[in-house]
Amino acid sequence: ISLCHFFFNIFGIILWYPIPITRVPIRLAKALGDRTAKYRWFAIVYLILCFFILPLLVLALSIAGWQVLVGIGVPVLTVVVFVVIVNIMQSRCSRFLFPALRSWDFLPKPLHSLKPWDRIVNKVLGFCGAHCCCCCKCCKKGEVNCEKEDGMETKKELEMYDNPALCVEDEKIQIQTVSGTHL
Repeated sequence: ISLCHFFFNIFGIILWYPIPITRVPIRLAKALGDRTAKYRWFAIVYLILCFFILPLLVLALSIAGWQVLVGIGVPVLTVVVFVVIVNIMQSRCSRFLFPALRSWDFLPKPLHSLKPWDRIVNKVLGFCGAHCCCCCKCCKKGEVNCEKEDGMETKKELEMYDNPALCVEDEKIQIQTVSGTHL
């Protein structure tokens, strides 16, 4: 079993990492990590959707027959492909899109942003989003995002760190190496 995992990882590295344009999984993982850092509940929802609900849905549709699977799967895949193409065109060549499709602002807010969902999840869970647990002092006192230090009030925010080795901008710039060190 360990050899299977080893070779799976080695072939994944050989397949995806050498050519910068094929590093799509790395960019997707970075985007998922950024989304999870901003909305902490998103990781659990993602896992439940991708590993339980969607496989069960596909299994149920395939048990119903291939006609049902194709009849529902093709329209869903068509919408997904359309959304991906519009997203790519919005970021690279929006002048070719219809004015309404240049942004997703014509859709209701919950369909193009996670902020409304974040408010709902935080209300249901009783979590302020500023600290690591739902029993923090600011939630009990009603002081969201504030902390007193030496009589001064300071804003406290979530800290995120970026790995510079995975930045897309770094791929375009040659990394200069130090020719020697002085001890």
